Amino acid sequence: MVLDKLGDSLQSAIKKIAGGGRVDKHAVDEMIKEIQRALLQSDVNVKQVMELSKRIRERALDEKPPGGMGAREHVIRIVYDELLHLIGVSAPPMLVTQTIMMVGLQGGGKTTTTAKLARYFQRKGLKPAVICADTDRPGAYDQLKMLCDRLNIAFYGERTDDPIGIVERGLEKISTYDVKIIDTAGRHSLEHDLIAQMEAIHAIAKPDQKLLVLDAAIGQQAMEQARAFHDAIGVTGVIITKLDGTAKGGGALSAVSETNAPIAFIGVGEGVEDLEKFETNRFISKLLGMGDIETLIERAEEAFTEEIDVEKMMSGKLTLKDMYQQLEAMNKMGPLKQVMQMLPIGGMKISDNMYAETSGKMGGYKVIMDSMTDAEMTDPKIIDNPRIRRIARGSGTRIEDVRELLKYHRMMQKAMKGLRGGRFNMQKMMKKLGM
Repeated sequence: MVLDKLGDSLQSAIKKIAGGGRVDKHAVDEMIKEIQRALLQSDVNVKQVMELSKRIRERALDEKPPGGMGAREHVIRIVYDELLHLIGVSAPPMLVTQTIMMVGLQGGGKTTTTAKLARYFQRKGLKPAVICADTDRPGAYDQLKMLCDRLNIAFYGERTDDPIGIVERGLEKISTYDVKIIDTAGRHSLEHDLIAQMEAIHAIAKPDQKLLVLDAAIGQQAMEQARAFHDAIGVTGVIITKLDGTAKGGGALSAVSETNAPIAFIGVGEGVEDLEKFETNRFISKLLGMGDIETLIERAEEAFTEEIDVEKMMSGKLTLKDMYQQLEAMNKMGPLKQVMQMLPIGGMKISDNMYAETSGKMGGYKVIMDSMTDAEMTDPKIIDNPRIRRIARGSGTRIEDVRELLKYHRMMQKAMKGLRGGRFNMQKMMKKLGM
């Protein structure tokens, strides 16, 4: 929701300049008013919003555009730069051998995020292991163990009230693993015993990274909490959870200035894969409707694990087998809405109903293809009327649905063939799709 509402409001502000006439003081002030309203509604700190507004106004009115850039493009670039400055640099943990200590308030999603983080390193080819040092919250042990077992990630925990001893014994037990992640206890508020326990664990584990997990819904309180944790152990990175489920995420985003530490990851869903490496420039690009092609490509590279004969497909020889493989890979890339938000589609808005309908259609195509023979999947031209009727019966769908799939396949085949010639790049693809 923070991406949707804040993004919509910021894009509306940008359009006042992009689609307007002369760039003068009045136009800049109108744009700034909308930016202020958008940021304040998402709970960004008032002082920071005012400072941001002042910098945008001064630069927009005083700076001359560089050569080759018009006044409107220059103002949009200034907004982009200043939003980058507001949120600060980003720096996810490096893919090296390391020990990570997870801290945060109770109820902020720290335990789930610990499993998600382990899964992130696992996907990158490292061997992670997790220690459950949260002995205060009932169910923390069972929750973390269940998540780790499901992901085939090494887990160490004890049903004892000795978090410091658990960390000592756990680190010895998982010493051969690449990434050791320690989940510590949280509280409803910053009590003295939590701070003392964190400091003791910190002294024993000597972690390379100390990641503070902040719930995006915490709003303005995030700054105070971030400051207290940072004073205790020296936070090196922040993970913001539930950013997809609140309109108040700006408070958590602006709180990172209190730790002087970068945002490392953001949680964008409830699934174990829904932890995104945070990169400020990509985040701001997405907010301003410019897309996030880099993340899209990274996800595609992870999803398309099998070798794909691109030359064959671009020659127009796209089989139903190839298409089936693409649909499976698309599912691995995440929800369709997340994927579409990474495309620079400008002001085009797609409703939740349309996303649901499209996702349902893709799932239906896979069901239909599961009822086809190997020969039909390899050469769809042999699928005549009797075969269509048989496939429809076998998949529990209508004849019209099977025909629609075959029509979609022919359209994809034609589109892939049309992309042939010259070096394939994302700009050509965007132009081809009218984006």
